[in-house]
Formats: sequence, structure tokens, C-alpha cells
Amino acid sequence: MATKQGMSGLDLTALTAEMKSHLPLWIGKIYQYDTMNFGFRLNGENKARHLFFVEIGRRAHMVPRLPPAPKNPSGYSMYLRKYIEGGKVLSVTQKSIERVIILEIGKGEGILKMIIELFDEGNIILTDGNNVIQNALKRRRFREREIVSGEVYEMGGPDLAALPFDTFSETLKESDRDLVRTIATNLMFGGVMAEELCSRAGVEKEFPTKYLDDRILQSLYTAYRGILNDAASIAGPVIDGRGCWPFPLTGSPPVSGHPTFSEALSEFFPLPKIEEKETARKEVLSREERIRRQQEAAITKFEAKIAESERAAELIYEHYSDVSHLITTLAAAAEKMSWQQIAEVLKKADHPAAAMIVSVNPADASVVLDLGMKVTVSIKKSVEGNVGVYYDQMKKFRSKKEGAIRAMSRPPAPKKEAKPIQKRQKPKWYHRFRWFETSDGVLVIGGRDADQNEELVRKYMEGGDTFVHADIHGGSVVIVKGKTERMDEVTAFAASFSNFWKSGYGSGDVYAVRPDQVSKTPESGEYIAKGAFVIRGERKYYRSVPLGIAIGVVTEPTLAVIGGPENAIRERAKEMVRLTPGTFEPNDIAKKAVRILRDQISATDAKLLRSVLSTEAVAAFVPAGGSDILEEA
Repeated sequence: MATKQGMSGLDLTALTAEMKSHLPLWIGKIYQYDTMNFGFRLNGENKARHLFFVEIGRRAHMVPRLPPAPKNPSGYSMYLRKYIEGGKVLSVTQKSIERVIILEIGKGEGILKMIIELFDEGNIILTDGNNVIQNALKRRRFREREIVSGEVYEMGGPDLAALPFDTFSETLKESDRDLVRTIATNLMFGGVMAEELCSRAGVEKEFPTKYLDDRILQSLYTAYRGILNDAASIAGPVIDGRGCWPFPLTGSPPVSGHPTFSEALSEFFPLPKIEEKETARKEVLSREERIRRQQEAAITKFEAKIAESERAAELIYEHYSDVSHLITTLAAAAEKMSWQQIAEVLKKADHPAAAMIVSVNPADASVVLDLGMKVTVSIKKSVEGNVGVYYDQMKKFRSKKEGAIRAMSRPPAPKKEAKPIQKRQKPKWYHRFRWFETSDGVLVIGGRDADQNEELVRKYMEGGDTFVHADIHGGSVVIVKGKTERMDEVTAFAASFSNFWKSGYGSGDVYAVRPDQVSKTPESGEYIAKGAFVIRGERKYYRSVPLGIAIGVVTEPTLAVIGGPENAIRERAKEMVRLTPGTFEPNDIAKKAVRILRDQISATDAKLLRSVLSTEAVAAFVPAGGSDILEEA
């Protein structure tokens, strides 16, 4: 039954019987190797694993191994995984003796059916429990059935594997062909198994079916039932000189025998060599080379169109009389009949000219003729008029070809140098605090409020750091993360982000201590407010530190708004503004600073910084209290 062309319906009778013996099964991994080949891992009880290979349109059976899994799963295999992976295979059946296997799968509270078709081009179709199609590998519309979502998959028809004697007899006797051809087609046995049935019944295969009597029919029916039983029981799978069978054939010595039908099929049908398609590296072309290749392709296309139009005109002239007769006849017919009626008449006509018609186009009153190539002819034009249409096409494509050639001869446009795309500064953990980097590259962090002051000391102050604070009630706790030679910048930062600024002072004292001098433990009978600390031991004072903050924009290495003491910002910023204690509220001064910075920077930088330079970004570096912009820097 199984030949190199593929498995028969009776092969699937044997296969479904074999698969039933492995139930219950659960759907594991699903692989699609190409447009034809699928692999299914089916998990059984007691950790049993069965590998099921399907080559749609040809064969389906268990295999000892599957091809390597593809690197990139296909869309349809992903769809099947989504809906049936992990589902329990409740039954494995066959539609009549057709080359169709049906796996009924339970998943959750629902039932799905995976239908594997091995006839014609083959297909894998998923339906719900009522046979309504959910999706299909190949969507098809035929005259007698439609394989599209929402349509019902037809499961009806007579079961040729369970025909009673009367129906069996009528099926054979109604045929006007000889016995073997009738069995092969009407009972879907195929040629080899039809011969086997005749041999078992002792009836000549060329016997005319109209002379069958009850005695012969009974012998044939007994042989018919015997073959079906042998297929279902898989009575000794073999491979012989003609193919692979679930049982030995009469008078055909086997080449090899196998314990299971799938093992025999695996030897008979080796796994295809499925090579993983490597992703082709796209050739990197310059803009000029890409345009040149497009122009060359266009010229080749225009030349083909010119040759095609020229040949069509020649063919119309070569068949002048036939084309002229068709135009005259169809034009006259169109005055009396619709084009749909004309199409029906042409189907039945036996005139040689009618045989040339491939199709009719009612929309533009034209027909497509096979004159050695397909040529469209309008019945509203004469033979010469139709030829003129193709000559006009030739002129059009010649003009386009000449235009493409002229374009190729032009010198390429000067190449513009691509500028590197600047990226925005990535947010870092300390950006939610007040911060800046000293001129010698040390990070300095300050709290925005009492909660952040507490957090800085509790979570971020370490042994090698320095604690800095303005010598006034109310101000940022400032932590220097490492050793710096620029304490002038650090102290200016601490003084500016304190109540010195709010009070309108131009300078103020600042002190610095080690982390181990800072404590939240008060003296007996004292209370420490949130954000305040007890400092024990000697403090290092910096007297009359000038207040001042600069805010600037940077474009290297990233786009950002930065702020801090003037000396630290001046070295990094492209442009900046300087703030001093004054009268304008923080949000107002931020808006003013943004306007000044946008006026100072170039148009190119303004475009780069459009998404970075904002009132909100600038306001993050403005001290609390009133401010003035001292001057443009």
C-alpha cells in the first residue's frame, strides 16, 4: 500500500490502530520544518515519548527521531502550540478509508480536532468539537468544499470500512468497469490492494462487474473484510519489492519484516534532509549602487515589456483571419446576449477560433486568446486597432527605458556625511537627588528635603565619604563620594542649597566632618527633628563661601542639562546661565533660563536638545527661594 508516492487509506487504517494502542497521549512540542514537514512530540504514560512525523500529502507515522528543531518557529507551528500543546489526545480515528487522520484533543474544558490530510497537496486543519474550522495550514476554496475559518469541515459520507454486504455488492455491480478498477476507486483500495482482494477471493481482476453473482460477491466480501481486519490488526508489517505494507501480500515475498508498521514506514521513508536555512547576510550597498541596480533592473523589465508587446502585435497579424472572425462574431453576439451568456456559448462551441479563447472579460468587452502566448483583444476595436494598442505600449516602455538610461548617465549626487546620532543621558540612581560632579570628577549628592537627607545618611554615606552642611538651620545634607581637591565647589554647592539662599545672603559658612561624626542619637533630654543630625567632634569650617549656581547644557558624550557650582559647570557645558539669590520664584527663573539658553545655542544644538532642554529639567537645579540670573555666560 505505501509506495514512494505516499501512504494509502488502508495504511492509515493500520497507523490509527497502532496509535490507539499508545493512548492516552499528550501533545508536547510541535515543529514545522518547511511547508510540508511537521514533527510532534507525543508524551505517554510512565514518561513514554513518541515522535510523530507528518509529511502532508504523503505520509504520517511514528519515527525513532525527529529532524533538529528549527531555530525560528513558524507562525502556524506557534498557533498549534498555543491551542493544543499540553492537550490530551482522546482518540485517533480515520475518515472512512480516506487518507485523513483525526486527532481529537481535549484541553481545558474544550475539544479540538487536528485533521491531517494526506491526499493531493495535503493539509493540517484545526477545528472545534463541532468540526467548525478554526485555522488551516493551507486555506483553500473548492467547488465542493471550503477550507477557511468558520466553515464546517465535512465529516459525512459512507464509511467504506464498514459496508454491509448489500451495499458492498451494489457498489461493485453498479460500475461499468472491470473488477480491479472498481475496487481500486469505488472502495478506495488502490491498485495493489485491489489486486490482493481479487487474489484472495480467487476472482480474475479483469472480471466484468456486470456478471458478478452472489457466490462471487460473497467471496469478494469475505476477502474485503479480511484485508480490513489484517490492516487494523497490523498482521506482520513488511517491505517487499513493491512497497511497505501492514501485512504480507499474496505471492509477494517480503524483503524485510518489522515489529511495528511505523518502524517499517521509517525504514521505507527515510527522514528528509531538512537543512536549517541560514539567514542570508544582506549585502550592504551604498545609496548610489542601490539606485544603479534598481535602474538596471528597470531597464531589463522595460526591454522584456517591449519584446512582449512586439510579439503580441506580430501574433495578432499572424492570426489575422481568426482574430477578425472572433471580433466580428463576438461584437454581433454582444448586441443580443450578455457576456455571461456569451461565455457559456463559447464553452460549448467547437469552432477552432473559439478554442483559442482562454477567458472572457465582460468589464472591458475583451477576450484573452492563446496565440502561442496570451494576448488580450478588445471586440470594440478592429484587428489593426488591437495591434495599435500593443504598439502604443511599446512606445511607452521605450520612453521609460530611455529615461532610465539617461538617469544612469547622470553623475551621482555629492555624498552627505552622516553625523553620529547623539543620545540622551541615561537616568542614574542619584539623579533624583541634587547632584553635580566636581572639576576633578568626584560625585557630590545633596538632599532635596528632610526625607532625602535622612536617606542619604542612612543608605548612601560610606566610610571614605565626607559629610558637608551649611552652618545654618535648614539646608541640604551634602555627601562627597570620595576624595576631591575642589572643596571650594563642594562648599559652594552646600551653601547655595540652604537657607542662606532663601534669606538672600551672598555668602555663608559651611563645615565638613567625617561620616563617623554624624549621628541620629541625641543627647539625654534632647530631640532631633527629621533631616537633622548630631555632629560630634571637631568640624572643619569654610568661612564666607560665595553663593552661586550655574545651569548649562551639554552635548558630549550625551545630551543633558546639568547644574552646580559655576567652576564645575563651566568646564563641561556648551552654554550656561548663572543664578544668584534674588526675587524670582524657582519656576519663573527656570522658564527664563530656558529662553536664554535656547537663544545662546546654535540651531543645530537646539534641534538636538529639543527633547532635553525643558523648564522641568532646569528647575531641578534651581535652589529654593528667590533667584536672579546674574548675567549670560
